[in-house]
Amino acid sequence: MLLCWFIQLLLFSSPAQSDLFTSIGQMMDLLMVEKDLVSSLKDYISAEEEKLQRLKQWAERLDVLSAASSEDPEGFLGHPVNAFKLVKRLNTEWAELESLVLTDMSDAFISNLTIQRQFFPNDEDQAGAAKALMRLQDTYQLETSIISSGQLPGSEDLPRSVLTVDDCYDLGKVAYSEADYFHTKLWMTQALRQLEQGEASSTVDTATVLDYLSYSVYQQGELLAALDFTKRLLELDPTHQRANGNLKYFEYQLSKKKKAEQIDEEDQNQKGDQANEYLPERRKYEQLCRGQGALMTPRRRSRLFCRYFNNQRHPNYLIGPVKQEDEWDSPYIVRFHDIASEKEMEMVKELAKPRLRRATVHDPQTGKLTTAQYRVSKSAWLGSHEHPVVDKINQRVEDITGLDVSTAEDLQVANYGVGGQYEPHFDFGRKDEPDAFEELGTGNRIATWLLYMSDVQAGGNTVFTDIGAVVRPKKGTAVFWYNLHRSGEGDYRTRHAACPVLIGNKWVSNKWIHERGQEFRRRCSLQPSG
Repeated sequence: MLLCWFIQLLLFSSPAQSDLFTSIGQMMDLLMVEKDLVSSLKDYISAEEEKLQRLKQWAERLDVLSAASSEDPEGFLGHPVNAFKLVKRLNTEWAELESLVLTDMSDAFISNLTIQRQFFPNDEDQAGAAKALMRLQDTYQLETSIISSGQLPGSEDLPRSVLTVDDCYDLGKVAYSEADYFHTKLWMTQALRQLEQGEASSTVDTATVLDYLSYSVYQQGELLAALDFTKRLLELDPTHQRANGNLKYFEYQLSKKKKAEQIDEEDQNQKGDQANEYLPERRKYEQLCRGQGALMTPRRRSRLFCRYFNNQRHPNYLIGPVKQEDEWDSPYIVRFHDIASEKEMEMVKELAKPRLRRATVHDPQTGKLTTAQYRVSKSAWLGSHEHPVVDKINQRVEDITGLDVSTAEDLQVANYGVGGQYEPHFDFGRKDEPDAFEELGTGNRIATWLLYMSDVQAGGNTVFTDIGAVVRPKKGTAVFWYNLHRSGEGDYRTRHAACPVLIGNKWVSNKWIHERGQEFRRRCSLQPSG
């Protein structure tokens, strides 16, 4: 079984992979890699222990002989057998012992490690995973102490994993390398707190953390805090050259201020200005992801219903109607329940997993596909001809929506990574950007079908930032909406986003249906008339 998995990994993985952090599905392979390495390491340890045991037994046997011979060396050698065995030992057995000592028991382990190393994450993955934690921290307003303790919302039933001093320090260093002094301060402060609580570290000391802290708070305009951290650093290391230079500089800067209270007031004003400059949509997006700011009023809720939907155009749904739930009234967003079986969804995942690549977006300037920090996931495209399950799902979309899927894009399967998200975007192409779908020759994206193929313990909601709607992932359900008005103009109310996944593994598949072929198919409404 392990051999089959390893062959598959060789076939579908490339050396020196990057962007592994953008897909939890692919990261699961890393667990198998590590499990195999742990097993190999144990074999190496056992081999070393066996080798040492043989050496120990040899030494004990010789120790007994040495003790016996030292009492009466002449008498001992007077026995011809003892004389023969001494010559034999020195001539052959000590050479065998030398060979045993020189035998490198690590060869098998090092060989396996070398093979597996090509599947390891790289520095880009580590930095990406670190920035993902900070993204979750910001979006869900999590304290560093909560993340460090592993007590994340939704993780109550999962094995708890904590961040050590070294982990917090490394997170701070990633932020520092990105000139993100806000998060540098947060994580270096957490590292300092854990050091002061007595946690041991093999790589970092208090002076190093204080050095990072003094510079990061200075970069944020907090001169008093920078001076305080510098003084604390010099108490630990009075000869610290950079700290001595910074001390003079910070004191000079503070001497230009009349009162320390003025500094505090200016700092507060500066923070207020930064908050006002924060993008309104970004703020709304994060609020909706936290479950705040949703515009689901009692009046609107009264207009939303659940029903059995029997597509009169298709006999299958007259016999077995689909469970339909209204998610929003205008624009109309509808959810279909139990739309795909467990077996179908697992097959789609298995087909997609070997092909998963970093998800791309259309560059509004060039119209070309490119990766972006605001979309953290991996995706793969599946055509109808590739497997009967894909063809069956596509046909189901056509049967339920009444729209022609022959001009639709292939089924896109996406798996989100650590803190995986897709910030606010439109599915349709706008007039102010190059025609992203011109090469398809099928017009704009008229509608979106979004199938949730996993449950998510925390986070991962689909939110519509313009209208304040929140749609939660539910395995086996599909959400549908029109992206275009009947005039062909884009419906800007459909701007939506995938919230960062806080806990869990999010799998979705999208079917983007295009205008061509829908000229006489689009219904007046998916909503019943009465």
